Amino acid sequence: MKKVLIITYYWPPSGGSGVQRWLKFSKYLPEFGIEPIVLTVDPDFATYPSIDTTLGLEVSDSIRVYRTKAKNPLEVYQKIRRKPAPQSGFEGEKKSGLLDKIFRFIRGNVFLPDARIGWNPYAFEKAKQLIKEFNIETIITTSPPHSTQLIGLRLKKEFTIQWIADLRDPWTEIFYNKELFRTKWAEKQDAKMEKRCLESADQVVVVSDAIKRSFSVKYPSVAKKFHVIPNGYDEKDFLNIDSTEKTDSKIISYVGNLGQQYPVDGFLKAFSNLVHNEEGWKLRFVGNCHVGVKSKVENLNLTKQVEFIPYVDHAAAIQFMLTSTILLLIIPEVADNKGILTGKLFEYLATRNPILLIGPTDGDAAKIVNEYVFSSVVDSHESEKMFDFMLLASTHINNEYDNSMLKYTRKNLAKEFVQLIQA
Repeated sequence: MKKVLIITYYWPPSGGSGVQRWLKFSKYLPEFGIEPIVLTVDPDFATYPSIDTTLGLEVSDSIRVYRTKAKNPLEVYQKIRRKPAPQSGFEGEKKSGLLDKIFRFIRGNVFLPDARIGWNPYAFEKAKQLIKEFNIETIITTSPPHSTQLIGLRLKKEFTIQWIADLRDPWTEIFYNKELFRTKWAEKQDAKMEKRCLESADQVVVVSDAIKRSFSVKYPSVAKKFHVIPNGYDEKDFLNIDSTEKTDSKIISYVGNLGQQYPVDGFLKAFSNLVHNEEGWKLRFVGNCHVGVKSKVENLNLTKQVEFIPYVDHAAAIQFMLTSTILLLIIPEVADNKGILTGKLFEYLATRNPILLIGPTDGDAAKIVNEYVFSSVVDSHESEKMFDFMLLASTHINNEYDNSMLKYTRKNLAKEFVQLIQA
């Protein structure tokens, strides 16, 4: 069986969608004759925005997982602020004072391309050892953090290997860079790193057509090496989960992180209108939620109809999705948001429940939900359209399963990676 080294910062016990991408691919690669060997950071030296210990149960005993220590500059932030590590790029964090601005400036101008770069020296040395020990011919680096791609760059220079760079988000153009007070010098250095990595990798995988188009325009001479393998859903995640929760309410659920860039005003206005016109509606936000959303709910006198549920493990998140009348998907109002395709979107699809998508009507997410489920895609200010759809969706009966959606299963997407590995 051909061995492949997967280098990823995020791995159980870390939670979040970034973990699930390669956790799931590693689970299915052996079915196609590929043995994944995983190199990650030791949790004692890592900084995770969220923890989900249940994900570790999905790691097969047959998968070799190697962990190394790391230098962790975010420990200083945690000790001074007395709070968990911030989301990527301080997404969703309040910009309340000078200290917060100082932390953002340091993050954006000192730690390039990101604050997890302290893992690189240790990961590089361990990767060299593993490549020699197992005679590895292919490595896969996945990011964010994009500093992980620099490990691949160094290994590519030292060994005759195939390097596949997997990017779940844009790099220099990721939206939260604007919140980091970056100097022109820092922007230039980051751009150099991106260019070296994308031009040196043998193949580059991204999660959406829009991101592929963006990179192809920036680097036309290597555009042929860019491939799209989106996030997906694991059919096994939906087995043995009780989706028959008894309730007299019609439930709208948003599952996942909700930062300050996510437009909710128009939707909350529509929901307020809904509860005043028809009884029995409930709204729940499941996951890390920006504090401003709760204030808006209170101002609209919706506290009895809205529930805020803190971050839950993945199985619980799936259950919340399955027991919903309508699933709410919001795309943040940031530059280049047409290419945002989260893993949550595909799990929403797998439930077959109606989806209300607030975001670009011509974006990649819009094209997919419109094709596979009963849905409505609206701009953030189109409250009347939201209201009309919610009334209609509450009486909608789930469609029969569309077999063409199977292309988004984690197993079938893993097969696409195998084709690149064997190319």
